[in-house]
Amino acid sequence: MTAGSHFLRGIVVAGYVALSAVNPAAAAGWLEKSIYLIGPRYDGVLPPCEAGLGWIASRFAQKEGRFWNSDLQILGFDKVREIAYRPWAPETIPRRFCTAVAAVSDGRHHTVNYSIGEDTGMIGMFWGVEWCVVGLDRNWAYNPACKMARP
Repeated sequence: MTAGSHFLRGIVVAGYVALSAVNPAAAAGWLEKSIYLIGPRYDGVLPPCEAGLGWIASRFAQKEGRFWNSDLQILGFDKVREIAYRPWAPETIPRRFCTAVAAVSDGRHHTVNYSIGEDTGMIGMFWGVEWCVVGLDRNWAYNPACKMARP
């Protein structure tokens, strides 16, 4: 390739970049929707709220010990109940939102807000759990007071 062809190629690429910046992104066309981007196929079958409690207790103890130099542990759960199932649009990831009261090793009881989501576990192979212990959300991931862990 000559220097002139490299220069011409650079001009063409710069033109495409400039045009793509001017035109807004568009939704997938009918061809993409019907052939390529079929999207995930959710079953909407999720375990009950009690299924996530062991995971929450284990991960809570691990997080407290590893990141906060604390020996706090969840000793048990009470008042486990579902607060919502698939509260959003039908095409979103199916989630079961739950709440429970955890007895923590410091002698206090804390509300735990959590959701069980389809295909949200390790690399989308199984259901996953996202959770927050009210009063112990030390990095404020679900602030304020774990409200963002609810629907």
